[in-house]
Amino acid sequence: MKSKINAVRERITRAAEGCGRAADSVQLVTVSKTMPIPVLETAIDAGVRLFGENYIQEAREKHTALGARDVQWHFIGHLQRNKAKYAVRIFDLIHSVDSLRLAEELDKQAGKSGKVQQILIQVNISREASKSGIREDEVLQLARDISGLEHIAVKGLMTMPPFFNAPEKVRPFFRQLKQLRDRIRSENIGGVDMDELSMGMTGDFETAIEEGATLVRIGTAIFGERH
Repeated sequence: MKSKINAVRERITRAAEGCGRAADSVQLVTVSKTMPIPVLETAIDAGVRLFGENYIQEAREKHTALGARDVQWHFIGHLQRNKAKYAVRIFDLIHSVDSLRLAEELDKQAGKSGKVQQILIQVNISREASKSGIREDEVLQLARDISGLEHIAVKGLMTMPPFFNAPEKVRPFFRQLKQLRDRIRSENIGGVDMDELSMGMTGDFETAIEEGATLVRIGTAIFGERH
């Protein structure tokens, strides 16, 4: 596994430096959904420090088992409001906030924990009915609405573009998200930073980095295909 992790890190470095960016401007989010705890322990021993999980119950078990290890946890799946209290306890960053109601619930639960929960706004840039996320033309208003919440900090945007086997076909979606990020940043909304762009997975992360990704979500290239 260590060789696979190192190979991914080398590809991230090449992609970043190839477009004039520092290698450390891109973080690897190791997508560990469905992977058992011993596999995560092996990954930690091989240098992984940031895991991305899709399911709250599974993440709770892993967080309990691995809580003493020096790792960060990001939530990258669809989050239901009734699971917000668990998400706030576990995750350093939630990538998938797509409504004011969810943000308000996270704010309430974070307030109970004395925490400021960092989030990304998930954008359905392709407007696919099967994908979660807010429409592009609604993001600015949502960012403004969330900015008033005391225990939420918006750190940027996330998207999942359509699946293509050709990375060049997804480039326009990555570029669109970056342009949206730049527009929101220019508004200088208090409490809203636009430093992070979570986009790119195993099949297209180099293209995402070329278009400005700061967080790439990679599982298959490290763990192989899930069965």
